[in-house]
Amino acid sequence: MDAGEVAAAVWRAESATIVGGLVRMVGDVGLAEELAQDALVAALEQWPAAGVPDAPAAWLTTVARRRAVDHLRRAGRLADLPDDEASPAVADPAAPDDVLRLVLLTCHPALARDERTAMTLRLVAGLSTAEIARALLLHEPQVVARIAHAKRRLAELGVDPPSGTADRLGSVLEVVYLVFNEGYTATAGDDLLRPALVDEALRLGRLLAGHVPDDPEVHGLLALMELQASRSAARTDATGAPVPLAEQDRSRWDAAAVRRGLTALLHAREVQVGPPGPYVLQAAIAVGHARPEGTDWPQVVALYDLLVAVLPTPVVRLNRAVAHGRAHGPQAGLDLVDALVGEGRLPDYHLLPAVRADLLGRLGRDPEARIEWRRAAALTANAAERAVLLRRADALAAAATTGPTLGPAVHRFLAREDLSPASRRSYGQTLHRLVRALGDALPLAGLDVDTVTATVTTTWDAVSPATWNRHRAALRSFAGSLGRPELAGGLPVRTPARREPRPTATVPDGALRERTLWAVLADSGATVTAVLALDVTDLDLAAHRAGPVRFSPATAGLLRALVGTRTAGPLFLSDRRPAPTRTPGARDLCPHTGRRRLSYERAEYLFKQASGGSTLRSLRQATISSSSLPFVSDTAR
Repeated sequence: MDAGEVAAAVWRAESATIVGGLVRMVGDVGLAEELAQDALVAALEQWPAAGVPDAPAAWLTTVARRRAVDHLRRAGRLADLPDDEASPAVADPAAPDDVLRLVLLTCHPALARDERTAMTLRLVAGLSTAEIARALLLHEPQVVARIAHAKRRLAELGVDPPSGTADRLGSVLEVVYLVFNEGYTATAGDDLLRPALVDEALRLGRLLAGHVPDDPEVHGLLALMELQASRSAARTDATGAPVPLAEQDRSRWDAAAVRRGLTALLHAREVQVGPPGPYVLQAAIAVGHARPEGTDWPQVVALYDLLVAVLPTPVVRLNRAVAHGRAHGPQAGLDLVDALVGEGRLPDYHLLPAVRADLLGRLGRDPEARIEWRRAAALTANAAERAVLLRRADALAAAATTGPTLGPAVHRFLAREDLSPASRRSYGQTLHRLVRALGDALPLAGLDVDTVTATVTTTWDAVSPATWNRHRAALRSFAGSLGRPELAGGLPVRTPARREPRPTATVPDGALRERTLWAVLADSGATVTAVLALDVTDLDLAAHRAGPVRFSPATAGLLRALVGTRTAGPLFLSDRRPAPTRTPGARDLCPHTGRRRLSYERAEYLFKQASGGSTLRSLRQATISSSSLPFVSDTAR
């Protein structure tokens, strides 16, 4: 490997250790990451000419610590460090506990789940923004926004370590298993597996097991992941299509991974005090599947009965139904699945209709099974899974009942020439959701008022009266086009509640930028994204507009004061210039001040602070309260 490849490999393996040690020194996650990345940049610049050092990880650690000490010295905070931390010449990597501390920090329960996952992949797994975006099927700006929000939230909360790991360990295990599952069965994309994510989750699991040796759930999770990962080679065929567990060639399972999983589960049982937790039970279920002669279904059923008592989630209940269907016959499993359906659980989870299809097929109810296979295919975003599900549907004989089916009927209705584009979009939202819930192959003869009422109530019972009435109107129009208006007869009109007054934000006199932004939103009714995307060149103050956004003369006066002498760049600017490593594109950078465009997240935070928790969307046609709205001094700009 050349010097650059060595640096990248060392960074992937050691970045968590380095960043974790820096967090302990500087007390700021964002700053710690910047200092560590500065050390990586120095390595990329120096190693090709000077050669890779004998201890590259120690080299990166030393350079990063020196920069941290320099930063603290400039900030006048060097005296806060203990003597053994203040020396920049320390060349040993940070203490192993720093990594655990970093994991606990990135998985702080105050962060949203997607923020925890992105932060963990970034700081602990060492993935780049592009790699995280590919792994989580997001755009890079979305990943950047999540990580930035998480860092700001952690800065508000502080980075002091928790009194123990117990208050945060559950969140850590949840994130690690979420990463593993996304790699083991990708939720979208062309491939079923993402091996890099599986490997990262296993690495984190082993790291946690080493740092928390006496927690059975940690070892239970590691055992579960090892046992599931052992099947990876047998889970797809030569074309990449998924292979069900019952049809897998067990000789292709990784025997070493199975042994590691069994060892981890035995260790979990050795340290277990009291009843087993959910990860230990799930690992035991995986062991039941790992028998060379085949799955021990009675044992798996008994374990699922225990698991559902401690983790009664809809997915666990669905898996329990599968086990009962194998151990006690398909009707037993179908009864449990239909109970979930009746409760409105997992309405968009493709495995629910897939499980139901399998059970119906085993009962000889092929026409119904075919509908469910097609419904499952429509719900999944993974191309490999969709292809298999459609093949399962096509393998069954078409429904014996002749006549039109739901999917084509909806398509014909939405293609009518008398529907305006707006009506077509509105009706389409309702009717496409109906097709997803019932299947495009459902015969119209089998559509009745009870089915429509149950589906609509399950899907939209919690929405506002106005939204409910909109969906009801779409279904009435569709039912009328079929000559069956009674289909919508079970859907009563809902009376909207009395409209609450719009939120009022108390705006400080000095905050010109905030006052102006909120006034534009309140005047124009435009979306927050559209207003933040405005540039100075979009302004036409004489006409009281900026592109498609219109505003009042008073707001035009605020905009005139906000812009001042600027002639180009974003209209609304951030408070500070971006860091050297985070320079935005030219369109998002002000050529006069060097500051970047104000982010949605920062604008939202400022308004929540001022309004007591309301969101920016609520500002459309709202009232901005201030004792001196027309003007403030230039110092706020």
